[in-house]
This record gives sequence, C-alpha cells and structure tokens, in this order.
Amino acid sequence: MNEPGKASPFVWRYFDDLRRACEGAPLLDLACGRGRHAFPLARAGARVVALDRNREHLRELCAWARRDALPPGRLTPVCADAERHALPFRTASFGAVLVTRFLDRRRIPEWTSQLRPGGLFLLETYTLRQRDLGYGPRDPEHLLDPGELPKLLAGLEGLAYEEGLRADPRPEWVASYIARRPRAKR
Repeated sequence: MNEPGKASPFVWRYFDDLRRACEGAPLLDLACGRGRHAFPLARAGARVVALDRNREHLRELCAWARRDALPPGRLTPVCADAERHALPFRTASFGAVLVTRFLDRRRIPEWTSQLRPGGLFLLETYTLRQRDLGYGPRDPEHLLDPGELPKLLAGLEGLAYEEGLRADPRPEWVASYIARRPRAKR
C-alpha cells in the first residue's frame, strides 16, 4: 500500500488556515488521489470529505486512517467523478475546498459554490509549461495559461498567488492560489 504522498509546499504553508476554516464545517478535498492533503488535515483534527473517482486510492486512504485510528467522521471517502457528474453535496456545505493537480474550468463555479461565506478555496495545478518537462498532463484543457488562475477565481477574495517552477519533490510548473468566499454584506 502506497503512503498518501508528500503534501504540496503551498498547501502546507496554508495548512493551519485550512484547518481553522473547517472548524464549523468540513473540508472538501476534491480529486484527492491517495489523500496527500486529506490525510494530514484529518489527522490534525479537521473533518475531511475526500472525493476521488479511484476506488483503490480511497481504499488506501481509509486504510491509513484506520492505521492511525482516526475518530469516526474525521475522514469521509466519497467515490465520484468530479469531471463527469455534479458534486453530490448541497451548496455552501464546506468551510474549505481544496483542489490540486486537477483542472476543469467548466466546473469551477460549482466547486466554489460549495463554500460557506468566509470559506477558503485553494486550487493548485499545472501550467502549460509542465509539458516542457515531458511528464504530466499534455492536454491544454488540463493546463493553465500564464496568469489564468486568479481570473478563473475572480469572484473570490484573493489571499495569495504563486506561479512558476517548483523543484521539490520533483520539478513541476504550477500555479497556486488561495482565496476566500466573501461574507454576506450586512
């Protein structure tokens, strides 16, 4: 069984902010894979909904949760294809939504609608320059143009944005953005 993997340095930098955003509602790790972010967040006390279309990855994640004796309800696996089907949740259900290494521009409004007012949205994925490295996605539908990510999330309040080559643990051209859903005006 493979370990969940190393968390993104950008996600790690905002780890406590994500955890705090989930004090009143769970965090959704969308396209979570083996749970490289879902698992440490659940271990740190956040209630996490880990959504992925790969059942085997979710089984591995649940095995790690059992091995660490995470309390019931701390990590909830959901097998669903976020690219082909609507998310199986009511809008404004989550204190934070996390999406890494996955891009579907058409679905971003649906993903951000999952946030409660004041909730955090963190998206990190590959840019077109990733193709220069010879691995990773090749299809431009799954790669960001330079400077595109903040524009895709223009309805949110941007908190931090990075774009460029990251060398650790393996070189990746990525764009990373964390933003907050505005609170209702009084």
